[in-house]
Amino acid sequence: MNLLVPLLFVSVAVGAAAAVLAWRERPEPGATPLAGLLLGQCVWSVSIVFQLQATGVASKLFWLRFSWVGVVIIPVAWLLFALEYTGRDQFARPRYVVLLSLVPAVTVLLAATGGFHDLLYARVYTTASGAVEIREGGLWYWFIAGYTYLLGLSGVILLVDLLASEAVTFRSQGIALVVGLLAPWVTNALFIVGVLPVGAVDPTPVAFSLSGVIYLGALTRFRLLGTSPAPKKRARQFLFDRMQEGAVVVDINDHIVDINDSGIDILGVTASEVLGSPAGTVIPEYERFPEEGALSGHLTVGDASGGHPYDVTVTGITNVRGVPIGRVVTFHDISKHLRQQQRLEVLNRILRHNIRTETNVIHGYVDRFADDEDARVVKRRALRIEEIGRKGREAIELFDEGREDGEPKPLARLLERCVDGVRESHPEAVVDCDLPEEDVAVAGLLTPVFSNVLANAVEHNPCDRPRVRVTTRIEGDRVLVSVADDGPGIDDYELQVLEEGTESALVHGSGLGLWIVKWGAEIAGGDVRFAENDPTGSVVTVEVPLLDRSADDRSVANGRPSDGDRLR
Repeated sequence: MNLLVPLLFVSVAVGAAAAVLAWRERPEPGATPLAGLLLGQCVWSVSIVFQLQATGVASKLFWLRFSWVGVVIIPVAWLLFALEYTGRDQFARPRYVVLLSLVPAVTVLLAATGGFHDLLYARVYTTASGAVEIREGGLWYWFIAGYTYLLGLSGVILLVDLLASEAVTFRSQGIALVVGLLAPWVTNALFIVGVLPVGAVDPTPVAFSLSGVIYLGALTRFRLLGTSPAPKKRARQFLFDRMQEGAVVVDINDHIVDINDSGIDILGVTASEVLGSPAGTVIPEYERFPEEGALSGHLTVGDASGGHPYDVTVTGITNVRGVPIGRVVTFHDISKHLRQQQRLEVLNRILRHNIRTETNVIHGYVDRFADDEDARVVKRRALRIEEIGRKGREAIELFDEGREDGEPKPLARLLERCVDGVRESHPEAVVDCDLPEEDVAVAGLLTPVFSNVLANAVEHNPCDRPRVRVTTRIEGDRVLVSVADDGPGIDDYELQVLEEGTESALVHGSGLGLWIVKWGAEIAGGDVRFAENDPTGSVVTVEVPLLDRSADDRSVANGRPSDGDRLR
């Protein structure tokens, strides 16, 4: 018995076992093609066994020709597996399978009719060992060989990104798959060029026994089909297509190469119309878009009656070497924001003008009855209404500033102004302030935050001489500004309302001051914490990020107090 026969039986056994495991994993991506690949290997191996055991030349030629069924299944199944496994299953649809199978089908037909032409075999001999030797392949023989290697290489290219995957499981799977293919691939190439001293029998099916072992290990150890990267690519494409913002991808020459569903709706086009077109012919005012970053102002898309305003952002795309290869243009619909902004502006005018006017009228009438206790109560309430209106305007202005990028302001100068304002309105208070030793900047919108913390510390203190101390501490890229007072502290129900983030008819705060502190800190990218002071009072700590700018202008920086100075 030929020594190759036992090895071929081992190859069949291992391949069949791996094929059964793969088949059981259906409908996991790649399960069916992988089972088909291993089945093709088994058919090839069995055909060689029968060829070696056959006694007549006709029988040997029959099994030689039949072996092509297994040979041509392998490359097609390999490419289909790679497509499904890497999430490109849209190219594994039936019509693509038919296209890929045309050349293999012709090959099987030529093999079956080999006695009538020399397209597949030009010269065939029977050796002393009983094997059929192809001493000279025909034209189609070399064509199908090239086609087989082309499909094999294409599948490997698809799997290369797994080798660089951050997930160890996927990286291990990729190595197993590539090595499993290389073993028979290299063996077959060496056999074709006549390097291997194996005589007439193609040892490629024997090499597939190694592939079978590797695939068995991948199926069991690395959960080859149980943990698949297939959803990764589809998920990213799904997110791109379904994201609310419109997105248009342009190449380095400003031609549109991709567009998502929202982008199609925004621009009123179809994908087939715009793909490959210059972006300037599709996107309005494209010539004023920046190379990267946000477009100044908003872009209106559509006619005057039905146009929508959009914020436009341009993001550069680079390859692995950092070379620019294109850009992504995103469109964010801000029509709701603009309507809300208009409503806030109307509300701001009402709070600024109407409430002040009405409270002035109340003051005028109450002043006629200055000695009356009821009149004094009414006047205090009128002042309270006016204060609420002022706080409301502060909140609206805070939200407006939060819409824009926070302009950096020197923290020392900002705290100085807030402290000066409290001292002016409450001369009886003693306010100490330690300015930061470093020249750092924070978002300018924090002015009402610090002002309200200071005002709250003084106004709710029943002492004749309220004492407030402001300290700063820098920790990495953040700064902590703490305001400590010796008053009665902040009521628990006030803090409960802030923690819940909303008010109700039963649980509500006494004003807008603490809300402004909380909202402002959050808009600036920070937070606010409350603690008890020793022996009495409260400590409010505002923690916000430092901005990448030491001051808004050098004159301000030069005019700040020296390091360690304290305001008294």
